[in-house]
Amino acid sequence: MRNRQRGSLGLMLLASQLFQVGLDNIPPVTLAVLGLNVYLYLFPAAPLMQACVSVQQAYWLKDWRRLLLSPLHHADDWHLYFNMVSFLWKGIKLERRLGGAWFAYMLSVFSLLTGVVYLLLEAALTELTEDQSYSMTCAVGFSGVLFALKVVNNHYHPGGMTYISGIPVANKYASWVELVLIHITAPGTSFIGHLAGILVGLLYTAGPLKAVMKKCAGFVTSNGFRSQSGSYYSSSGSSGYSGARRGYSGYHQYAPDRTAYPTRSYTGGLTEEEQLEAAIRNSLNDRGQTSHRGNPPPYGFRHSGEGIR
Repeated sequence: MRNRQRGSLGLMLLASQLFQVGLDNIPPVTLAVLGLNVYLYLFPAAPLMQACVSVQQAYWLKDWRRLLLSPLHHADDWHLYFNMVSFLWKGIKLERRLGGAWFAYMLSVFSLLTGVVYLLLEAALTELTEDQSYSMTCAVGFSGVLFALKVVNNHYHPGGMTYISGIPVANKYASWVELVLIHITAPGTSFIGHLAGILVGLLYTAGPLKAVMKKCAGFVTSNGFRSQSGSYYSSSGSSGYSGARRGYSGYHQYAPDRTAYPTRSYTGGLTEEEQLEAAIRNSLNDRGQTSHRGNPPPYGFRHSGEGIR
């Protein structure tokens, strides 16, 4: 619980965002997932070093439960805040178009599959470079799922534009631009973790994943999720939160012997759009360092490949 005692400003800001939107305006699955992430931040199912996922821990040591735990645990309250604010807007838009049952199904598949793709990419890098540090890099957070959701959302708004650090970018390219931007502005983050999310999103929008999901759903119910998924294509998707929202979804990594930077508030006088843009630029450098002087180093050292996305 030491990590939970460092401060709760991120939690308070998240609560403020939720009440500004209005709980009645948040679809039930989105609200439930938000609640689950907050609950597991306050009462984690496992310490972060036992929840993060890596090739070493999941594949070599056969600790596959990390694939389930890693997306739902966060390093600190800021990590949780930015991921959940980003998820809030994506969830409102997508759940209203997909229907709650299909959206919950998609979140479950994306949560598991982003971890699997992350492991495959890290294992491939280990083989190609003969550098074992890739297999030991340990990741935690909802960011891969958020990048996958961003790809899905942007796929259905191909003609729209979003602004990333003030630069207009076509929606279909926004995920790739953010992938590069976050990696450049915050080199300690997990490029592979974010890339895994984008690839899962592409498997759904341009690959076989959606068809496979529909077939699997057909085994559970006689008509699958046809009614819910059909609304995905027919609905205009308009709502009070229309437009491409920019969300920071930070996989971040720990570096050795670094203490947390002073917490900064991104909400004073800023709109939700401006908050999230500020998050892309600044927040990664403010979060992810959970060790204090005298505390055990978090998950090992960067040089050994241990980190958190």
